[in-house]
Amino acid sequence: MKALLTKYKLVIRFIAIFLLVYGTLTLGYYLYLNMSDGSKYYPDYMTNLVAKQTNALLNGIGYDTVVLPHPNEASMKVIIEGKFVARVIEGCNAISIIILFLSFIVAFSGKLKTTLIYCFAGSIIIYAFNLIRIVILSVGLYHYPWRREVMHEVIFPLLIYGTVFLLWMVWVNRFSKTEKANA
Repeated sequence: MKALLTKYKLVIRFIAIFLLVYGTLTLGYYLYLNMSDGSKYYPDYMTNLVAKQTNALLNGIGYDTVVLPHPNEASMKVIIEGKFVARVIEGCNAISIIILFLSFIVAFSGKLKTTLIYCFAGSIIIYAFNLIRIVILSVGLYHYPWRREVMHEVIFPLLIYGTVFLLWMVWVNRFSKTEKANA
């Protein structure tokens, strides 16, 4: 048993740190969501922010867009030129994806300063890419509503998770201690 623990020490360490960070951040996010009553920012601050920024970007590229609280569910309605095209729900704010990203980076940590900078920069990249994803998806749903399933369930999840995967690969190959130890 001791030989196995010694042999797989790095794997066990990675899994333990990953689960600890993921569990802590997920619990913190869960508590944040439970404390959000939606009275000032509906349905919660981050989802509201993503919806408002989506609205600004869509208007900025020439679409007459409004974003309104959905009357029947915890979401924001995206309305382009009078046509309800999409809902921005809590899962659209990229926080869960950022938590997954951060957990992996910390579990494969490098130097403290490098890890913190990469966590910050990667989170911004994921957040920005997610906003662009929602804008393109909204425009796509406005013009091609019959392609809803393939756009929402295949193409855009593949792009956002692909981005996270690429960020992970850059981290492991360029910055983590593990890569340097094996070089």
